Amino acid sequence: MSEQLPQPLPPAAISSARQRLLRHLNVPTVIAVVALAIALWQWGEARREASQLQGDLAKRVSDLDQTGRDARLTADQVRNTLRDVESRMGMLEARLMETQSQRIALEALYQELARNRDEWVLAEVEGILTTAAQQLQLAGNVRAALIALEAADKRLARADRPSLIPLRKVINADIDRLKALPAVDVPGLTLKLDNLVAAVDSLPLAADGRPDEPPVRTPMAEGGFWSRLSSEYWRDLKDLLRVRVVASPEVPLLAPEQAYFLRENLKLKLLSARLALLARDEATFRADLKTASKWLGQYFDGKSKSVAIAGATLKQLGETDLALKLPDLADSLEAVRSPRFVRK
Repeated sequence: MSEQLPQPLPPAAISSARQRLLRHLNVPTVIAVVALAIALWQWGEARREASQLQGDLAKRVSDLDQTGRDARLTADQVRNTLRDVESRMGMLEARLMETQSQRIALEALYQELARNRDEWVLAEVEGILTTAAQQLQLAGNVRAALIALEAADKRLARADRPSLIPLRKVINADIDRLKALPAVDVPGLTLKLDNLVAAVDSLPLAADGRPDEPPVRTPMAEGGFWSRLSSEYWRDLKDLLRVRVVASPEVPLLAPEQAYFLRENLKLKLLSARLALLARDEATFRADLKTASKWLGQYFDGKSKSVAIAGATLKQLGETDLALKLPDLADSLEAVRSPRFVRK
C-alpha cells in the first residue's frame, strides 16, 4: 500500500497565518523571545560544558584511580623490596661481623707468625754470630768471622723488618771493627805449628850420631906364632875402646826413654805456642817458641836438613808480630739476644 504524502497548505492560508503572527509580535515579545533563545542557547552551552566537564572529571577520576592503584602497587613493591633489602642488610651485617672476627683472628695469627718469623730469624742470626765469635776466639780467623757477620747482616736485610734495623747497626759496627784490624794469617801460623808437631818424631837427635867405621884390618906380617898372637890380641883390645872427637862436646847423651820424653815435651811446647797464638798471648807465644828453638838446637842434629827447616820455621814464627786484640762480638751477641728487637 502506497504511503500518502501531506498536502501543502494553500498560499492564502500561509498569508493569513503570517499576518496573525505579525499582529502578535511586538518589541517586548521579540526581546523576550530573543532573551529566551539566548537563555536556551546559554543553557545548552552550559549543559554541554557541564557534560564535557563531567566527562573530563570522570576521566581524571579514572586516571587518579589508576594512578592510585599503580601507586599502591608500587608501594607494595617498595615494601617488599624494603623487606628484602632489610633481610639482605641483616645477612650482610652478620657476614660483616663474621668477616671482622675472621679479620681479627687473621691479624692475630699474622702477628703471631710475624713474631715467630722474627724469632726464627734472630735464632738463625744468633747461631751465625756465635760461629763468628768462635772463629775469632778459638781460631783467630778474622776472615771467617767477617764472612759470618756479613751473612748475618744479609739475613736481617732479607727479613725486611724495621724493628731489626738497630741490630743491623750493631753488627755493621762489628764488621767495620774487624775490617780495620791488621791482617794476621793465624790459620797459616797454626798450620805451620801443626806441621812442626807432626815432624818432631822424625827429627834426628844429636846423640844418635854413629862413630866412624873401624879401619880395615891389614894382613898381619909374617912372624912367629907368639908374635902373631900378641898382635891379634892388641888389635882386638884397641877395637874394644874407641875415642872419637866431636865438634860439640856439650851434646848430652840420652837414653831411649829420655829421648821419648824430650820429643813429647817439645810437642807440648809447640802446642802451648799454638794455644797462645789463638789466645793472642804474644808473651807466652814467644817464650814457648824460644824454648822449643833452644831444645831443637841443643838436642837435635843441626846438620840434618829436616832439623834446619824446623829451626828456620821456628825463627820465622818468632818474628811474627801478634800485637793484636780481636773483638769478642759481645755487642752483637747481646743485641741479638735482647727482646727489644722483637714484637715491635
